[in-house]
Amino acid sequence: MTDQPHVRGAGAHAVPGAHGGDGGRDYSAVVEEALARLDLDTKARLLSGQDMWSLPAVPAIGLRSLVMSDGPVGVRGRHWTAEDPSVALPSPTALAATWDPELARRAGQLLAQEARRKGVHVLLAPTVNLHRSPLGGRHFECYAEDPLLTGVIGAGYVRGVQEGGVAATVKHFVGNDAETERLTVDNRIAPRPLRELYLAPFEYIVRHARPWGVMTAYNQVNGVTMTEHRDLVAGVLRGEWGFDGCNVSDWTAARHTVRALRGGLDVAMPGPRTVFGAPLAAAVRAGEVDEAEVDAAVRRVLLLAARTGCLDGVPPAVDPDDVPRGIDGRAVARELARRATVLLRNESVPTGPDGADGPDRPLLPLAVSGLRRVAVIGAAARDARVLGGGSATVFPARIVSPLEGLRAALPEDVEVVFATGADPRTRIPHAREGFDLRARYLTAEGRLLAETPQFDGRVQALGSFPDGVTRQDLHAVELTGTFTTGTTGTHTLAVAGAGRLRLTVGGTVLFDGEGPAGQGNDPFEAFMQPAEHRLTAELTAGQQLPVTLRFVPDGLGPEEGLDALNFALGHAEPRLDGDAEIEEAVRAAAGADVAVVVVATTEEVESEGFDRADLRLPGRQDELVARVAAANPRTVVVVNAGSPVELPWRERVPAVLLSWFPGQEAGAALADVLLGTHEPGGRLPTTWPARLADAPVTTVTPANGTLPYTEGLFIGYRAWQRAGTAPAYPFGHGLGYTDWEYEALETAPGSVRVRIRNTGGRAGREVVQIYLAPAGGAPGAPERPDRWLAGSAVVEAGPGERAEAEIPLPDRAFEVWSEADGGWRRIPGGYTVEAARSSTDIRLAAQLTSG
Repeated sequence: MTDQPHVRGAGAHAVPGAHGGDGGRDYSAVVEEALARLDLDTKARLLSGQDMWSLPAVPAIGLRSLVMSDGPVGVRGRHWTAEDPSVALPSPTALAATWDPELARRAGQLLAQEARRKGVHVLLAPTVNLHRSPLGGRHFECYAEDPLLTGVIGAGYVRGVQEGGVAATVKHFVGNDAETERLTVDNRIAPRPLRELYLAPFEYIVRHARPWGVMTAYNQVNGVTMTEHRDLVAGVLRGEWGFDGCNVSDWTAARHTVRALRGGLDVAMPGPRTVFGAPLAAAVRAGEVDEAEVDAAVRRVLLLAARTGCLDGVPPAVDPDDVPRGIDGRAVARELARRATVLLRNESVPTGPDGADGPDRPLLPLAVSGLRRVAVIGAAARDARVLGGGSATVFPARIVSPLEGLRAALPEDVEVVFATGADPRTRIPHAREGFDLRARYLTAEGRLLAETPQFDGRVQALGSFPDGVTRQDLHAVELTGTFTTGTTGTHTLAVAGAGRLRLTVGGTVLFDGEGPAGQGNDPFEAFMQPAEHRLTAELTAGQQLPVTLRFVPDGLGPEEGLDALNFALGHAEPRLDGDAEIEEAVRAAAGADVAVVVVATTEEVESEGFDRADLRLPGRQDELVARVAAANPRTVVVVNAGSPVELPWRERVPAVLLSWFPGQEAGAALADVLLGTHEPGGRLPTTWPARLADAPVTTVTPANGTLPYTEGLFIGYRAWQRAGTAPAYPFGHGLGYTDWEYEALETAPGSVRVRIRNTGGRAGREVVQIYLAPAGGAPGAPERPDRWLAGSAVVEAGPGERAEAEIPLPDRAFEVWSEADGGWRRIPGGYTVEAARSSTDIRLAAQLTSG
């Protein structure tokens, strides 16, 4: 029995079965032959990175260097620069909002195509930790609060990547669910929630998609750091689930040679100096570990090399002629963004701008024929936040902002006016609009080592410098080019970087001094967010000015192979004061037929390396929305955030869209949805609180290094149901542009069948959600949630048409983890099967009995 839904009807599509193996190939003989030709030192060296992103080659056995790269929204490659742009897909939470493993698979295939183009063999993605608390700072990089949805989407993504001949690395195994003290925190998780929640997505993906890699996390679980956790890695991951791939550490997470090897770690990253390599060879010679233990890890590295085509004498797991090719990255990014967009609210308003054109109808999609002027408001409408940042950062060739997308999509006779309204950023944005920049890498004598184009005013390197640049020769980097001013007035510039900075604009030196010290408790956060120094310049519109920021860094990273460089030039146009900006936006909204307000989080409040302090939109954005809504009753609010934020004005506006971090095609996809070219297809993968105070789980800060998961099984919608508190929007919620009638629900052994009908006037897509609820508490039965997700299917139908979905009910849906038995225990008795549009919107129910 497959655990994937079978769907049929108008526009229904079937989700393919599990894939991700070795194409019927047996690599054991070639791996053993290669292993037998390696001496101890070479074997130990193979388990240690040679630099930030790769393992060493061994030409004597036909082994090429395995190259790794961060994901999950794009493939950056070995260089942290814009020299080789990357497709930038929407955030993983957005991917989960599609509830569509086939779309996740296509995203994976695209990223494999990108990886092959960049010479990458191992993609460090997907991230399948859970949304335990809405305060988790890196939740945008994870999928959902539910383990099954996380597993299904993650498995689709892994299949797609590996069908392209590239290894997927499922991370962060396990319990890396918050950022505070993430390098050392000891997460105390009881056996049932550990098995039923936090391990469950990893188990699903291992069993159904056979990933070639797993990454172990920084944190401890129940007193043991994950890179040394033999019980969970050797016992559960490999022993129980049959994982045969390579286990790589998170970067710098491996801390002890012997304990890491015996804990099941295969590769310590990054190099060149790790706990493996020379220290491991020395440990073998000292009798602290057996060489056979080293051999076991090397076999797994060689198997990874064989699968990805890096080992001579054997074909890769996927024939190069069979990998998906010719995938249009922009098209996939745009489709994914609109399919992920969640329509949270869509109330009726008068049909025409003046209310005289007929009966009321939902504000969205916008009736273009009645539009004369559209007000687009918000700093994020012009400068879209398309990525969550941190290690997931990539550099797309272009970004379509909401403002650009709407201007391109609307007819020429519709005027589009823009107002900033309220800029939430506390840092000056990186110079981009009006700037044409490149980075020049120089020796102390001024000799040019390399020159690279720049996407914006941030110059970064992490792991390696551009080709031709060595740390021995590099003395300074000049960010140089031209700036064509768009506005007359006081422009704000900012410089940031740990070193000597000299900024020259139009031949005038505006700053010459040391950059401020870095900030943040997490080393990665401090590197990514160096403190900035601000200055102003009076400039006239239409000038083309030469601009150069020269940077002489204090250091270039800890050692060869760990090269690091980060400095930035920021720029902000002349601005009104805060009150005046809001007044300008209110006037623009009052004079428009419709107002589109884009609100967003910023890198200062939501990114890798720290957790969130609250769920409020930063700055004065809530005030902005309230004022605009009062001025124009036809107001649409677009929420550009990776995880939940409070929306105190949500009942005062007719339409609210959630775009997540929507990737490079943000504005094009938003225009598709607003204008009705396509339907918003998203459903919430995480519960949306009305207030942080209502959220059931808000503890993300350890006490004395320990973070107990005292809530047990009750996170996400499970916890909301237990508390009896209504969120702003429940798990699974999302509206569309048509209506659906749920006509029938039938149960059969191991599955359910749901029939629905599109009762609206246009084609649409529906996410059928199946929940399982125990009928009653039998004597001695363990505590369980009120209901839990047991399956789902995505179906499509035209107006008046029907669609059916046959959705498996896996055995695991009826089981709990028994600590006493050390295994899974089926709980017999009566259950209610519910067909639903969300965890609180149950449309049909049927009874069944589990034996």
